This record gives sequence, structure tokens and C-alpha cells, in this order.
Amino acid sequence: MASTTTDQPAAAPAAAEAANPVAKTEEPKPAPKLSEHDFRIFNQIAVRMDYFHENFRRTWNLLWSYATTGKRQNGLTLKQLVRAGLDFGEHLTAHHGIEEQHMFPVLSKRMPEFDARRGELVQQHKTIHKGLDGLQAYLEGVQRGDEALEAGALRARMESWGAVLWEHLDKEVETLGAPNMARYWTKEEMMRMRW
Repeated sequence: MASTTTDQPAAAPAAAEAANPVAKTEEPKPAPKLSEHDFRIFNQIAVRMDYFHENFRRTWNLLWSYATTGKRQNGLTLKQLVRAGLDFGEHLTAHHGIEEQHMFPVLSKRMPEFDARRGELVQQHKTIHKGLDGLQAYLEGVQRGDEALEAGALRARMESWGAVLWEHLDKEVETLGAPNMARYWTKEEMMRMRW
């Protein structure tokens, strides 16, 4: 919650809050001790999120393996590898769209990481999608036959944003984990979150 400082005139807090939506978030309370049952309730979103993120990690590793060794895993054909890459991009884009439209607006009311303009996790989405757009364009060109799939070219389109992707996949799950969520939300509120 924003507070008036001695540097600000008394009428300024409302304007400051409007200009800085992160100021509307609450200071989190200390993490409470949770029973096993309550831990599962507070951790439910993190568990579901990690399920999706594990699929992204697996496909990234499949693509990265080819990009760094020139070898295809699991006997995949080049066509299947390209399809896996295109699916990865489509699914990650849809996943982020759902988060930004449905989850983040609710979470950002108390958690600054999810703020649409300044939140760390939202900023990571933007960085990821700059790189993902280049990867998608390349793979679409390969699929059309305009370009050949080459390990070095694939690597060049992955490595600039890979570290941010992996950090994001881990950080988002950690932020949604029970110890953190219990600092911001009640058990009843958590039980109503059905994403």
C-alpha cells in the first residue's frame, strides 16, 4: 500500500498509486507454518504450473540437444523435430496468454511479480517472446522449405533467451509455491483459485 512521505504533498498519494500500480500491492505477511493438508492447498497452483513447465523444459531440451550436437533424440525425423519446435512455440504462447489474461491480473493485486507493467515475471514473458518469435519464424521457414534446418542456426535462435526461459520456468513455480502464496492469500482464497 502506498504511503505519504514528507517529500510528497498530501494530495499526491492517489496520483502516485495511479502512476505506480505496484504500490497497490500489500506487504506480505511472514510465511505461516502450514499443515500438510494446508500446504497442498497453497501449493496447488505451483504443482499444476510445474506440470506445464516440465513439458516446455522437455521440448526445449529436445531442440537444444539438436542445436548443440546436430543429433536428433528418440529417433525423431527432421520434420518431427521442426513440428515439436513449432508446437513448443504455440503452446508457450497460449500458456503465457492464459496467465496474462486470467491469472496475473488477480495475483498482481497483492504480488508485485505479476504486475502487468513492472512485474518481473511479466517482463520475462516479453524477453522470452522476442526470442521465441525468431525461433518460430525460422522453423516456419524450414517447414515451408525456404530454409534448411541446421544445428548452428537453431542454436543461434535459442541461446539468446534460453537462460531467461529457464529462470522464468523455475521462478514462476517458486513464486506460486505454498510458502510464498501463504504470505499473500488465505486458504479460502486459494480454494477459489481454479486455474
